[in-house]
Amino acid sequence: MPKPPFEPPPRRKFRLIGGGKPRDRDIDLAAEDAAALEERIVGLVNDANESSWYHEEGNDADVATAALCRLRRAAAGAARGAEGGDEAVRRALEAADPAAVVWVASRAISYMDEQGFPDFVPR
Repeated sequence: MPKPPFEPPPRRKFRLIGGGKPRDRDIDLAAEDAAALEERIVGLVNDANESSWYHEEGNDADVATAALCRLRRAAAGAARGAEGGDEAVRRALEAADPAAVVWVASRAISYMDEQGFPDFVPR
């Protein structure tokens, strides 16, 4: 039986006029998105283990990596700071299969290398 495709939570755009602070409703929506992703993220990371990212768009490794990014954004919004997003990602990775975590980390390094990241690090 094929896996159902990953569907991220609907994107919500908010514009803060005049550099204001996020409203409580914005924080609530971010928390809802984070909670929805937290329910599925470990399974997505585990499914990514040993999947190739070179031959198929929307492969399991890319889906898991994108979901981790979305989790980071949503959790950071809910926590009102980037650290909250980083913590949510670490919790998800700690709960996943270690081999899958290594696989997804190698995907992230591959992507960063392909985008030229090493060329911008001064050492």
